[in-house]
Amino acid sequence: MPSEHISTSARSAPYEQNDKRYLWHPFTQQQLWEAEPQLVIERAEGCYLIDVDGRRYLDGISSLWANIHGHGRPEINQAIKQQLERVAHTTMLGLTHPTAIELGKRLVKLAPGKLSRVFYSDTGATAVEIALKMAFQYWQQADPPQPNKRAFLSLRNAYHGDTVGAMSVGGIDVYRRAYNHLFFPTIPLEYTACTCGSQPACNACRMPCLDIIERTVAQHADELAAIVLEPLFQGAAGIQTYPAGYTRAVWEIARRHGLLFIVDEVATGFGRTGKMFACEHEGIEPDIMALAKGLSGGYLPLAATLATEEIYQAFLGSISEGRTFYHGHTYTGNPLACAAALANLDLFEQEQTLEKLQPRIEQLRQGLEHLRHLPMVAEIRQCGLVAGIELARDGEREQPFPPERRVGARVTLEARKRGVILRPLSDVVVLMPPLIISEDELAYLLMVVEDALSIVAVEEAMHEEEQHV
Repeated sequence: MPSEHISTSARSAPYEQNDKRYLWHPFTQQQLWEAEPQLVIERAEGCYLIDVDGRRYLDGISSLWANIHGHGRPEINQAIKQQLERVAHTTMLGLTHPTAIELGKRLVKLAPGKLSRVFYSDTGATAVEIALKMAFQYWQQADPPQPNKRAFLSLRNAYHGDTVGAMSVGGIDVYRRAYNHLFFPTIPLEYTACTCGSQPACNACRMPCLDIIERTVAQHADELAAIVLEPLFQGAAGIQTYPAGYTRAVWEIARRHGLLFIVDEVATGFGRTGKMFACEHEGIEPDIMALAKGLSGGYLPLAATLATEEIYQAFLGSISEGRTFYHGHTYTGNPLACAAALANLDLFEQEQTLEKLQPRIEQLRQGLEHLRHLPMVAEIRQCGLVAGIELARDGEREQPFPPERRVGARVTLEARKRGVILRPLSDVVVLMPPLIISEDELAYLLMVVEDALSIVAVEEAMHEEEQHV
């Protein structure tokens, strides 16, 4: 759908041609990609991405949920430059360096509960993969060892990344079906009618009933190593929010049955929910926590897996005992990425980011309420400065659009024409702007979303009418 904002220009044409000739994009059907005009982003500042022709686009998804304080922040840029003048990279296999040490100390002070050790990697998937391997090996080396504890619960709609282990504990079929034979076995949770009474929202939020979780865990406690959960909401599932207290209730189930509790804070961490970590909303003390995305402020690939001292101690021993955690990456704890992360944490303190965020969260809530009346809007889900707008025929969740209509994608293309970058999750339009978005910028984002939804709704109504003629 060419427009002023997405047509190919003389300057962007060579880039686009070479992209389509040589590159393979993530989560992208390349046949569609090659058939449509594409944006070529050259630079960025604040909440805006700027293409090769100088056109500005409000970054409504924080460059895939990662950017925190805006693009081109001089404080983070300067921290990276200063580190670059010292050393760009040095291995952490047999060596260490000051920025990794300082960042680890800062993360432990910020982290909920008794997390005390930091293991670095580079992406959210690897942070989760490390967490799974830690939990598995911990039980083999616990005192006394419990070698049968080698399974994990599998939650429908869960997403923890695209490495094989992370996919094994995931639950979104479209990301998994081609690789089923690679996965290790998990214990799936049944999704039957809610039976717990005290949680009538279980069905409405598409989460497994707490009674079912309790029964499943009790039945398999001897073989379960851990429960892995995205706290407060499932991100890639379309911002599926849990009922209040649900995350804590699952944590308490894990504690009652002696399981480790792993929280995947890759998407929820670093202020997205209104607190530094989503765990803080419900007083959860995880055994292992996976971090990435906003850890470096959205500047460089960096992830961290935090564990308690009890877990760490289980890996200590002589070489002959075989307790070493044999996992690592070439760029583990990269100094440039750690320097960016330290500057990111400094900005949280200096600018009181979390305190200033509260009015924007309320503004988003009020703006979303205004969208509920639109014809295609089936449901709106919000958690902090994160929202998912689910689209369906006649505003009914049980009447989804046919995938070939690409309704969510068309909404984002309409938004792009108006200078806003969004990315849908199927037919859920996701809003997740940088935390520093201004009142006026957020108002414009919401206005553009309303316009885009309205235009596509008219197109769909016309299409339906044509189908019945």
